[in-house]
Amino acid sequence: MSEHIEVGNKKIDVDEDGFIQKWEDWSKDIADYLAKTEGVNEMSKEHWVVVNYLREYYTQYKIAPMIRLLLKETGKRLGQEKAVSNKYLYELFPSGPAKGACKIAGLPKPTGCV
Repeated sequence: MSEHIEVGNKKIDVDEDGFIQKWEDWSKDIADYLAKTEGVNEMSKEHWVVVNYLREYYTQYKIAPMIRLLLKETGKRLGQEKAVSNKYLYELFPSGPAKGACKIAGLPKPTGCV
């Protein structure tokens, strides 16, 4: 029996950890819903920069980016000359950039993520 969440009037299949099962089911409303389950009460511009980067990268490579690349590219997109810190990503996504950010972005659960 598969698990699901309901966002609006739409049922979305999720795994036992709450990751959506079909990439195509993702929407901003679903991201907002999932964010709350990951300790993010409101999605800021900075949250969306990370989520949008993750989705773009996954669309192209079918895998989540390595954390080092995520830090570097997120910094660039926020108009910084250097990469953001790992600590900064944990401030944005308390459950972590792999688990929390990928889940909110609608990506599959990253390998090795507990």
